[in-house]
Parts: sequence; structure tokens; C-alpha cells
Amino acid sequence: LNFSPYQYPLVFGLILAFCWCSLVCCSRIYMGMHSILDVIAGFLYAILILVVFHPFVDLIDNFNLTYKYAPLIIISLHLALGIFSFTLDTWSTSRGDTAQILGCGAGVACGSHVNYIMGLNLDPPPHTLPLSLSSLTVTVFGRAILRLLIGVIILLLTRVAMKKATIPLACKIFRIPHDDVRKARQRMEVELPYRYITYGMVGFSLMFIVPCVFHFIGLS
Repeated sequence: LNFSPYQYPLVFGLILAFCWCSLVCCSRIYMGMHSILDVIAGFLYAILILVVFHPFVDLIDNFNLTYKYAPLIIISLHLALGIFSFTLDTWSTSRGDTAQILGCGAGVACGSHVNYIMGLNLDPPPHTLPLSLSSLTVTVFGRAILRLLIGVIILLLTRVAMKKATIPLACKIFRIPHDDVRKARQRMEVELPYRYITYGMVGFSLMFIVPCVFHFIGLS
């Protein structure tokens, strides 16, 4: 069975998807973040979303890549979802986690748009697909580890830099004391900009900056 861009057995893909889904679901229960019913409802809801949006994936992707004002619409939509979906009386980790996911998704979408606008064809040409998995050699393994290390370092540096910048700035704008950073981060005025901007830049770096670095140093 062919999977773009790589060709591998269907059973392998199903096993990998099952294991990853199980780990995520079990971790939510183990950490006390959700109950078993929450996980089951979320799993069924994810299937519903997949069924509804799957026919429109190519259309949405084409809009994101080609429409001039797509980044503005994406950022505005994600910000609106983050702001108007939270009217909590008390602080909850779910608010920050959701803002983090929304920010990362917006960053990934904007990074893809910039790649397309700048003509950076980081993906293999369509006529070469599907690609076959190469045999594992010392060279291939070494390049993979080097790419992983460099990519993780860039993303961590991006996260640290944005965290150092966004929290004090948000506290200053909204006049919130930042002596106790942990307490300040529990305020929506600080938590949402910090999570959204920080992980938005992480997503953007993942899609644009890191691949450009790999291309520049010959690790593409």
C-alpha cells in the first residue's frame, strides 16, 4: 500500500497509529488530566472530525498555501478560539494547553505559507512519490540523529527566547506583577499570549526555520 511520501506496509502504519493513540490516551488518565469517559468521548469526537473534514483537506491546504491573506485569517481565527472559548472562574491547565495547541497549529500553517510564497520546495517532486524507505546504515542513522539534535536545539532555543520575551511583556501591558512568574502565568492575560506566541513561533520554526537550516548545512 502506498503512503505519501513513503511506501510502507499498512499493518506497520496501523500498529504505529494504535500505539501512539494508546500512549496519549493512557497518559491523560495516568496524569489525572481526564477521566476514562473524557478520553472515550475525545476519541469518538476526533473520529467525527476526521470523517467531516477529510474530504476538504486538499481544499483547506490549497487555501492556506495560495491565498494572500491566509496567515492573517488563520492567526485571527486561532486567537478568537483561544480568547472566546475560555470563561473560567478558576485557573485550569486545559486553558493553557488549548492555547498552546492553537498557537502551534497557527505557526505550522504560517510556516507552510511562507515556504510556498518564497518558492522553497522542501518536499520531493510529485513524480518521485511514493518514496521507499532506505536501508538503515551507519551514515543514514548518523544523519538522522544529527538532524534530530539540531532540530530540537533550535526549537528549544526558540521556546526559551519567546518565553523570556512574552511573559514580562504581557505583565507590563496588563500591569500584572511578575515577581511570581508562576502566579502571573495563571492569569489569562498572561497565559494566553505566552502560550500562543511562544508555541506559534515553535511551530513556525518547525516548518520554516529548521528545514532551511537543514538545507543550508546539507542535511536535507
